[in-house]
Amino acid sequence: MNIFVRLRKRNFISYISLYIIIFLYSLAILADFISPYPYNKQFRDTPLCPPTKINFFDKNGKFHLRPFVYEYKLVNPSLNKYEIDRNKICPIYFFVKGERRKILGLFPSRRYLFGVKEGKIFLFGTDMHGRDIFSRVLYGARISLSIGIIGVLISFFLGFLIGGISGYFGGKIDNVLMRLVEIFMMFPSFYLMLALRAVFPLNLSSFQVYLLIVIILSLIGWAGLARIIRGMVLSIKEEEYVLSAKALGIPTFRIIFRHIIPNTFSYSITAITLSIPGYILGESTLSLLGLGIQEPYPSWGNMLSVCIGNLRILSNAPWMLIPGFFIFLTIICFNFLGDGLRDVCDPKNW
Repeated sequence: MNIFVRLRKRNFISYISLYIIIFLYSLAILADFISPYPYNKQFRDTPLCPPTKINFFDKNGKFHLRPFVYEYKLVNPSLNKYEIDRNKICPIYFFVKGERRKILGLFPSRRYLFGVKEGKIFLFGTDMHGRDIFSRVLYGARISLSIGIIGVLISFFLGFLIGGISGYFGGKIDNVLMRLVEIFMMFPSFYLMLALRAVFPLNLSSFQVYLLIVIILSLIGWAGLARIIRGMVLSIKEEEYVLSAKALGIPTFRIIFRHIIPNTFSYSITAITLSIPGYILGESTLSLLGLGIQEPYPSWGNMLSVCIGNLRILSNAPWMLIPGFFIFLTIICFNFLGDGLRDVCDPKNW
């Protein structure tokens, strides 16, 4: 039976979580097309503007087929107080024309999914620089979500390689590799992450910081997996089909990668799914502390960093915490999905 069919029948919450995750990654991929504004576009006349509400009825109670928003006007700059100008209606259009940018970095376009021709639309409000938070959340998802996928793939490759070699060959190779694993596991992951980041200079470009964070998180995450894979390989290598492959003279690494490692996939799929939230939190933590992705490039972590210790923003602009909701949603969906996959991939439950 197909794994997704079993997932839908056995754990419907995990099945829904899978589609939420796919939806979030789709938003990240299509951020150039969906977001109404570039991530770095500033509207200096609307700092900390509250989210604009989508309306179908005007102030007179008249119904409009085309949804619209009212324009917000800043009336008290010192307190960031806004008033709604109900005399000016800004209709929302689909495939509206705007500033030129590249979809997926490849296809130039001036058409966005939605927007207004007059006025402004801020679905999640704006930050202190007047930048649209909705657009920045979509662009930030590219960094926060992709780091989880890329980081976990690198660390799992290392874990499979080192754990597989250690468990298959045993002896001195096993002792050396396992002592290396124990050295990495000896340090608390959070402090090891900060120590590895401190080794590198702070004046790196955002792309270099992105690659650096991927490397740091991968170096932290591979050790635990390698130890588990090693234990599984120790038992699998004694199976009859592995002994038969040895007797036929099949090369060692082919036995490892064709006959042993694939038999650990039922555990690995679940472990990969459950590990991704840790990578997302790791990136968010570094960015939250100012050691990760730097402005003006957005990530969910550095978008939350402005809220640290700033009671004025927390009390007057709670929409600044919206990136935290997306972090929470992504992590809980991956955890639900991981629990569901653990159930459906276990042969005992078939």
